Amino acid sequence: MQELAVDLGTANTLIIQDDKVVVDEPSIVAIDKKTGETIAVGNKAMQMHEKTHKNIDTIRPLKDGVIADFQAAESMIQGMINMIGSKRRFFTHLKMVICIPSGITEVEKRAVFDSADHVDSKETYLIHEPMAAALGIGLDVEEPIGNMVIDIGGGTTEIAVIALSGIVCDQSIRVAGDEFTEDIIDYMRREHNMLIGERTAEKIKINIGAATKNLDIPLDPFPVNGRDLMTGIPRQIVVRYEETAEALDKSIAKIEEAVLKALEITPPELSSDIYRTGLYLTGGGALLKGLDKRLSAKTKLPVIVAEDPLRAVVKGTGIALKNTDRFSFLIDRKNI
Repeated sequence: MQELAVDLGTANTLIIQDDKVVVDEPSIVAIDKKTGETIAVGNKAMQMHEKTHKNIDTIRPLKDGVIADFQAAESMIQGMINMIGSKRRFFTHLKMVICIPSGITEVEKRAVFDSADHVDSKETYLIHEPMAAALGIGLDVEEPIGNMVIDIGGGTTEIAVIALSGIVCDQSIRVAGDEFTEDIIDYMRREHNMLIGERTAEKIKINIGAATKNLDIPLDPFPVNGRDLMTGIPRQIVVRYEETAEALDKSIAKIEEAVLKALEITPPELSSDIYRTGLYLTGGGALLKGLDKRLSAKTKLPVIVAEDPLRAVVKGTGIALKNTDRFSFLIDRKNI
């Protein structure tokens, strides 16, 4: 039997097998428009993104944390499972735990189950992202103690208060990494009259993305190449981290608002636990410099950034995979 834990993310997909991350690739697929065949998946497809000719299309099958293009999602999942190796064909039984946003609808859940069926998964379980993130950072989710987890992914930001193996209250907003990337593209167009692509904006975000203009350790300016909107000629400018903080300000304010809303609807006994334990930040968005400081200033609570925020969710999904009998919060077909 082959067991896989899958973090099917809007930006990246990670797969764990035997406690090891065996796949960590961008969630993108390149398809030949004429034949409908899959040309590349993951990193190879990402290298083609925004550089293709008319016969090749690069598709990101997930939008806002859910499957937007069913066929492309299937091709991508199949391609990523094939990356694990040729051992795959000797297995008759495939068991998967896939994580999903907490604000997902029944129809969207069914789409995930159907995609798993198409790659021959015999047993499929779903786990909500904040729950997986809590497991991944080592919290005991079965205890009667309240913990708040803020998971900022590619498509959604999931904020949940967890106690006694369940999500007590949650907020799921569709403002996350992809939105940050869009903000940077808009800012460059507005302030510098320069057109940049998604991949360049992603690089800016990773290298000098900041949530506040007052960082303890300033980041070095970052050179950016793009197309001048006035002349149409390629040129290079140097961007400072303060500019990214300005570009991302509105989106981060929306996340702060959602955190405050989640704290507002938290039962008082759990609120007193959260006052002691603080807020846990996971997901790629947690890597934004100064975000913990900004959230802490807003909520007056300690904010702890997970050790490996990018992999917290998939690690938790891996723990759930090993304990599918024990954890009552896993969703299977009977539950939907």
